[in-house]
Amino acid sequence: MEDKRTQARITDIICFLLILLYCYTAFSKLADWSKFEEQMYNQSIPKGLAALLIRTLPATEVVVSFLLCFPRTRKAGLLLSLGLLILFTGYIGLVVAGFYDRVPCSCGGVLRSLGWTAHLFFNLVFLLLNLIAIYFTSRGRREAAG
Repeated sequence: MEDKRTQARITDIICFLLILLYCYTAFSKLADWSKFEEQMYNQSIPKGLAALLIRTLPATEVVVSFLLCFPRTRKAGLLLSLGLLILFTGYIGLVVAGFYDRVPCSCGGVLRSLGWTAHLFFNLVFLLLNLIAIYFTSRGRREAAG
């Protein structure tokens, strides 16, 4: 019984950290919209994709944060978060590996001070935390189902 409570607490903490991360990144983009646009168009991605991300990324981050807040929608939030983290981490991994002809500027906000390699490790930690929360959430549901 204590194990389930511990896992639930760990999942709550992880979700709280993910909510902080996504709210921070979404609102930092919204607070300095022109800088966010400039940074997105400076990335090593097609301009059409950059335009799509500019229009959808902050809202997606807010939606994921909202889904993570509630037990009934938490699993969906964790899965969407996992998808975002895989995409972000994959992109950063390609930058670090030298896949692109040029190294674009780093992201804004507090992560601006991180280099690309440190940003990769930061994302990998959150990716691992996200996977742990999914595991605990799935395990708890399986045990509850019998």
